[in-house]
Amino acid sequence: MADQQATYHPRDTLSNTANTTLQTTAFGAIIAGAQNTLRKQNVGAMGIITRSGGIIALYAAVGATYQFTLDSTSNLRQKDDCYSEAIAGFAAGCGVGIARRSLPFMLGAGAAFSAVLSAYRYTNGFKGGVDLQTDGDNEVERRDELKKMRRRPLSETIEQLGEGRGIYAPGYEERRRQRLLEKYGIDVKAAQESA
Repeated sequence: MADQQATYHPRDTLSNTANTTLQTTAFGAIIAGAQNTLRKQNVGAMGIITRSGGIIALYAAVGATYQFTLDSTSNLRQKDDCYSEAIAGFAAGCGVGIARRSLPFMLGAGAAFSAVLSAYRYTNGFKGGVDLQTDGDNEVERRDELKKMRRRPLSETIEQLGEGRGIYAPGYEERRRQRLLEKYGIDVKAAQESA
């Protein structure tokens, strides 16, 4: 199984970088707007850009650096794995450190971003498993196997829920007919035959 490698499909680096930059810029603008509203002095609506424009630029730069490095590294290596994520995380973390103008902070942020993002990628989003490219057929088979492993016997389900609402044990019709005959004196089978 380890010998089977998924075919790598190259990524459109520039398009992905532009999309990510727009998204992180919008998120940075939201953060800048929140900071603008929490200021003690009244700076007006343009304070988002004049006072907090650096936040917007930082988010845009970190997002662009991350996505460009991730796609470029994956395309050059012809692999989409957690090592590309680690390199991209380090580059993005260094961008945060550059904004602080501190070499130790830059290296520390790079290492922290790299560790967190590569761990997230390696664990497949904390869901478990290393394989990110799951085949649709294998996924269906895997889910069917999980259902079979966790399936309860019908007798246990009926014991807990009782019969009715679409859950009927074998011989239900006969028991129902007998119950109606004893309680109301109505023979359902004879009534159905005469109708």
